[in-house]
Amino acid sequence: MLVCRRAKDPAKGTLDLPGGFIDMNETAEEGVTREVLEETGLKVKEAIYRFTLPNIYVYSGFPVHTLDMFFLCKVEDTSHIAAMDDAADAFFIPVAELRPEDFGLDSIRKGLGIFLSTL
Repeated sequence: MLVCRRAKDPAKGTLDLPGGFIDMNETAEEGVTREVLEETGLKVKEAIYRFTLPNIYVYSGFPVHTLDMFFLCKVEDTSHIAAMDDAADAFFIPVAELRPEDFGLDSIRKGLGIFLSTL
């Protein structure tokens, strides 16, 4: 699984999944493709929707109600991975070694739990 280490608060220094906010006039699939590229340099060739979770994300000191969307993505080439944008590091972890408690955001931990329960 592709993971990042958060470069900024909230939860700076903890693990995270690549992601971010959807831009105006952008589909969810376009947004996840853009965010993965911006944070890791990897190009998504397929984004498969899995599920959503409601969330409250503190942005610039304000609680923002969001809907976290989880996708299973396939990337073109993994040899050009690089931490960029909001990521301090980007790397792959074997799914068998994932530990939700290493992820700093509640919604990501919950999402990982759902994903791992489907394997």
